[in-house]
Amino acid sequence: MKLFNNAVSALVVAIIFLLIIPLPTFVLDLMFIINLALSFVILLTTLNIKEPLEFSIFPSLLLMTTLFRIALNVSSTRKILTNHGDAGAVIKTFGEFVVQGNVIVGFIIFLILVLVQFIVITKGSERVAEVSARFTLDAMPGKQMAIDADLNSGVIDEEQARKRRLDIQRSSDFFGSMDGATKFVKGDSILSIITTFVNLIGGFLVGMINGEGSMTELLQIYAISTVGDGLMSQIPSLIISVATGMIVTHSSSDFSLNDDVTKQFLSQPRVLMLASGAMACLSLLPGFPVVQVLTVSVFLFSMGLLLSRRVMPRVAAEETPQLTPEAEFYRNIDNVYGLLNIEQVEMQFGYSLLPLVDAGNGGSFLDRVVMFRKQFAIEMGMVVPTVKLTDSGQLNPNQYAIRLKGEEVARGDILVDHFLALAPSESEDVIDGIETVDPAFGIPAKWISEDKKIKAEMSGYTLIDPVSVIITHLSEIIRRYAYELLNRQEVNNMIANLRKTNEAMVNDTIPNLVSVGDLQKVLCNLLRENVPVRDLETILETMADYAPTIKDIDMLTEYVRQALKRTISRRFAEAGQIKVITLDANVENLIMGAVKRTESGSYLALDTKTIQRIIASANQELSKIKDLVQNPIVLTSPIVRVYFKKLVDQFYPDTVVLSFNEVDGNTQIQALGAIAID
Repeated sequence: MKLFNNAVSALVVAIIFLLIIPLPTFVLDLMFIINLALSFVILLTTLNIKEPLEFSIFPSLLLMTTLFRIALNVSSTRKILTNHGDAGAVIKTFGEFVVQGNVIVGFIIFLILVLVQFIVITKGSERVAEVSARFTLDAMPGKQMAIDADLNSGVIDEEQARKRRLDIQRSSDFFGSMDGATKFVKGDSILSIITTFVNLIGGFLVGMINGEGSMTELLQIYAISTVGDGLMSQIPSLIISVATGMIVTHSSSDFSLNDDVTKQFLSQPRVLMLASGAMACLSLLPGFPVVQVLTVSVFLFSMGLLLSRRVMPRVAAEETPQLTPEAEFYRNIDNVYGLLNIEQVEMQFGYSLLPLVDAGNGGSFLDRVVMFRKQFAIEMGMVVPTVKLTDSGQLNPNQYAIRLKGEEVARGDILVDHFLALAPSESEDVIDGIETVDPAFGIPAKWISEDKKIKAEMSGYTLIDPVSVIITHLSEIIRRYAYELLNRQEVNNMIANLRKTNEAMVNDTIPNLVSVGDLQKVLCNLLRENVPVRDLETILETMADYAPTIKDIDMLTEYVRQALKRTISRRFAEAGQIKVITLDANVENLIMGAVKRTESGSYLALDTKTIQRIIASANQELSKIKDLVQNPIVLTSPIVRVYFKKLVDQFYPDTVVLSFNEVDGNTQIQALGAIAID
């Protein structure tokens, strides 16, 4: 085996020496035959592979075979010019067979072969390779993103992801190499034409100088040698050009080209019969060769009839049609159930945004998602599900969409090479840009180009890069809908994590006092109002104290909130102070008087007129403080809080409603107004 380790290197060196060292005619004949055999081997290989990457050495092989033909051309030219046109039996046989006493016909046939290869096959292969290379390169970000998404969602492991990335890289390298390698064949065709004229004119001049015969004799001798040499060069070159076209036009398949052609071309017997009828009609034309036309027509009809009989049982049995591989796969009902799975969180991207999320091209989006997941877990006590990233042809190139549980909940537009600029105030908005709205918060903004960045920063603008815009939008959507993403599986994970540090409490509480379902509902209620659930131990202990006597989940949540008053105060207070709007005692009395209790819980039954008066007063008070506080807070008595929150959510869902028992004693309360009705 060691002998073959350097065989390729030795072969390339030997080809180089062929350009310099004269070869005997019998060795030259052997080399021509080897060249012809090698070209057939390459052609048949391309016909039997299933995908181009199975023959990934083809670009290098194309260079080597081209160099080999050039070396043989040089050797044969040397023999023709120095040996009275005798360059071996192969060249002589080809020349005499084609020329057959007519030099002009021989040259015309040779030129036709060269032009067919140069203009038709090589030119077409070159164009297909160029387009394939471009499309393969353009598709890389989307493919890389799909691999990363599958890896993040657990569909594939790291080894499979690495193999897929390698296949994508190899495919890109292959078609890029093919784009350049086709130029070798093109140059070889041009060189063949030049060599032909050199052999003919040079040999004629050498013969005249050496007095080897008359002009007619010299023309005959060197014409045969020239045409034979050109054919022995062009026929292998033409075969390899065909192989080049085959490999760049052959798409990936589970079968070889031979199998695909047989199955696809002969799968329609009716087409063969119709073609037979069309050919038979040609025999009616005056002067047309009837025998030949009818022979072809009968052959096509016979083939169509034979094929139709072979597929007749399948066509007749329409009640039990042949299953395609896909249908066979879904015949297993377990595979059908796999279609029912939906992603908790999914992001779709337009074509222009793929470089931002493709880690292979330096995109940092995946890393930012990971860091957000870490931050959200620390801040809210919940682990964000895996975010699946996909590309979508249904979106505009600059758009992205956020989907929760299979449904779109938000969409935004991004300019990749711009910054989102937020002006310090409307009066100070002095930078020119493309008007837009911040997708996360709905604030008026502008997209500005890179060259205006410094001026915008000096003017006090807040500049946000495209990735930060997307990740901020995603984070706000997840915060808003976190309560929908907290399923029982995640609650069980949280319980298992708590069991590591307080096993006794978890075992005593779940499921004896608190069911996993009730715990999930309380946690969702907390997350719905943006209250962290990280202190799961306190939440469970509080529920264990009240759950035996209180079955109303809303009331149980209120007791948990009161136990988390330090967490709530820290979350909504600024510098140890909370600026609030209070609820008038009369309004509270109205609300409590309208509460109806049932076995399954309680609800508020206020008349429409009273609701309108309360909401009008709330709107008036909230409008007064909108410039003073970023997030308005309404402070109520503990027994009223949950009902007023449900009431105000219908009109102002972002309003925070707290009770006095949820405010820590070290937090100062500053009342800015009161909601009252006459």
